[in-house]
Amino acid sequence: MTTTMHAMTMIPPEALGIPESTLEANGALWTAREIAQQPEMLDRTHALVAGLHAQLRAFIAPLVDDPDARVILTGAGTSAYIGQCLAPLLDRTLAARVDAVPTTDTVCAPHLYLDPDQPLLLVSFGRSGNSPESIAAVDLAESLVKDVRHLVVTCNPRGALVTAKVAQAMTLLLPEETHDTSFAMTSSFSCMLYATLAALLPAGALEGRINAIAEATRYVITHGLPQLRTLAEAGHDRVVYLGSGGLQGLAREATLKLGELTNGAVVTCFDSPLGFRHGPKTFVTPNTLVVVFVSGDAHTRRYDHDLIDELRRDGLAACVLEVTAHPRDTQSPDTLVVPGLRNAPDIDLVWPYVAAAQLYAFFQSLARGVTPDNPNPAGVVNRVVQGVQLYVLDA
Repeated sequence: MTTTMHAMTMIPPEALGIPESTLEANGALWTAREIAQQPEMLDRTHALVAGLHAQLRAFIAPLVDDPDARVILTGAGTSAYIGQCLAPLLDRTLAARVDAVPTTDTVCAPHLYLDPDQPLLLVSFGRSGNSPESIAAVDLAESLVKDVRHLVVTCNPRGALVTAKVAQAMTLLLPEETHDTSFAMTSSFSCMLYATLAALLPAGALEGRINAIAEATRYVITHGLPQLRTLAEAGHDRVVYLGSGGLQGLAREATLKLGELTNGAVVTCFDSPLGFRHGPKTFVTPNTLVVVFVSGDAHTRRYDHDLIDELRRDGLAACVLEVTAHPRDTQSPDTLVVPGLRNAPDIDLVWPYVAAAQLYAFFQSLARGVTPDNPNPAGVVNRVVQGVQLYVLDA
């Protein structure tokens, strides 16, 4: 009896539809993995915060439930934009006043942003937790504000934010994989944003929403990828991102991501759809891509649609991409539809929308011969900012 042995065909591992060997050769492996892992990381972040919610609630309640208190959401760069996405919603939801103030603003003008007599919850975001402005902002709040608590949301258990010497602090440490190895923040942004929303909202507020958020994000990463890759390979040298309300914070993050991953080769700007008409519209050239993150709110969405239709009628831009959970009856081919979130609030749209922006930036980077994992090898900018001189605040 003769037995025929069939060799098993090994399928090489891939990320974002590209073999990992190819990604590694192009300096793109970590960025691809970290974009692709976001749905799973969101699920894990949800479970983590749910398990800590009682402890978190006990720590933050004296401030978030106090109408005379203030919550400042803070960070630098991408970490600052987490706060800008969240602040409009949280300010309407919590009793305390909520503001997004970048650490880079607080450090250079602390007396404009820190009220010694107003109780403060300082929520500090940090992928590494080692940015010099982040530590300085914590120190300033600790020294200037009489009643201050610190909630640190970070991906690095060994970061300086975690070990800062303050009187009242709690650390929300995210899954290890969210401590992105790549230069650009991707899964760290999405998971720190989700963790903070879940921590500050009432227990269970996101319980019926996390599955739809994760699935919509997964859909964009898989089914939206070919459209975004084709768009990135079209070679637009200017890109505009527009969003209303909290989605304007997302537009700002999308702008930064494209600038980072292309090493500044693409000129970018951001605004709200209504604000864009007031001068910034002159930015548009025949080789400009305009991306509009469409609101889930019916009233706001009318303004988004008006601007999209106006830009398409003008015919001045190379392409106007409508990213939406609400496809229109007369849907343009230049539309990326996000399924399953038709009745969701705008904050839930941030995760699939940012995945679209990350993918576009990633493929623009590759198309231009830039290495996404380290797009600026000259070191003009670094994964953790360097060269910051901090000054002692005069009494």
